[in-house]
Amino acid sequence: MPGHDRVLVVDDALFDLHAATANHPERPARLDAARAGLRAAGLSTEQLPPVDAARALLSRVHAEPYLNRLDDLRGARGMLDPDTYMSPRSIDAAVRAAGGVGAIGAALATGESLRGIALVRPPCHHALPNKAMGFCLLNNIAVGAEAARAAGARRVAIVDIDVHHGNGTQAIYWRDPDVLYLSMHQHPFYPGTGDLRERGEGPGLGSTINVPLSEGADDAVYANAVEEVVTPAVRAFRPDVVLVSAGFDAFVADPLAGMAVTAEGFAFVVSAIGRAADDVGAPVGMVLEGGYDLAGLEECMRAASRALMGEGARDPRDHPMSGRHRVEIERAAAAREGT
Repeated sequence: MPGHDRVLVVDDALFDLHAATANHPERPARLDAARAGLRAAGLSTEQLPPVDAARALLSRVHAEPYLNRLDDLRGARGMLDPDTYMSPRSIDAAVRAAGGVGAIGAALATGESLRGIALVRPPCHHALPNKAMGFCLLNNIAVGAEAARAAGARRVAIVDIDVHHGNGTQAIYWRDPDVLYLSMHQHPFYPGTGDLRERGEGPGLGSTINVPLSEGADDAVYANAVEEVVTPAVRAFRPDVVLVSAGFDAFVADPLAGMAVTAEGFAFVVSAIGRAADDVGAPVGMVLEGGYDLAGLEECMRAASRALMGEGARDPRDHPMSGRHRVEIERAAAAREGT
C-alpha cells in the first residue's frame, strides 16, 4: 500500500465490559465491528500496550470533583445522564480508553509512529470537564492531546468527523490557542451546539472552527467541506500532531442520524486530513467515536483505515450537491477566515 507502512493500534478486552443491561446503541458489538473492519483493511499493525490514564493526565482535562465522583462510582451500575449508562466495569474501561488514546498521542508526538488508531469504548467527545454526557464518560481525545503536549508537541489539531458536534472537546479547548478544534456535523442536531459562530474565546478565539451541515449531506458535501474548510485550516495552523475523532454515524444507514455519507466518502475525508497533516509534517491518530449501524461501521473502519495509511480515495466533488449545502460550506469557510 502506498504511503505509510505501519500503524500503532490500541485495543483492550476491558472495553467490551462497558455494557448496558438493556438494548442500547452504544454496545460492545460496535467494537467487534470496528475490529473486523481494521482486520479487513490488511494493514501492518503494531499493538501499543494498553495503560490506564494517569490521574495527573486526566486532571489536565477534567475537574477533580468529577474525577473523584467517578472513583466513588466504580463497580456500580446506573445512569449518569438520560443517555449515558454505567456498568460495574465502565469506569475502569473509560480510564483505560483514555490511557490508550494518551499512549497514541505521546507516541505520535515523540516520532514513534506517524499513524495511530485507537479502538476504544466508551466514546468521548461529549464528555465535559465536569460531567458525563451523550454516551461519554471521559474525553479520550483531549487526554490524547494533552499526552502529546506533555511529550513535546506544542500545537495539536483535533478534527471531529462524528455526526454529532463534540461539545465536550470544544468546551475543553474554548480558550486555548494551541489546540485547534474543527468539527463537521449535522446541525441542528444533538447536542445543540456547533453553530459556525462558535469560534472560541479570549486567547482561543479562532481556534474553534465549526462546519454545521443540514440533514442529508452526502459524500460530495463532506468532500467539499473537508477540502474548503478543514484542510486549509489544518495547513494554516501547522500542528505538531493531528487527532481525528472518528465517528462514522454520518453513514447513510446509521439509525441515529440523518446524513448520507458512504464508506468511500469517509475514506476521502480521512485521506484529505492525512494529506494535510503530511504537508505540515504532522502524524495522525484516529480515535473511534460513534457509528451505530454495525455493518456500516465495519465498512467505514476498513475504508478509513486504509485511507489513513495513504491509499487513494475516489474524489466525489464533481457530483452535484444542493444549493443549501453549498451555502453552508461557503459560510463556514467565511467564518474560518473571520469574514
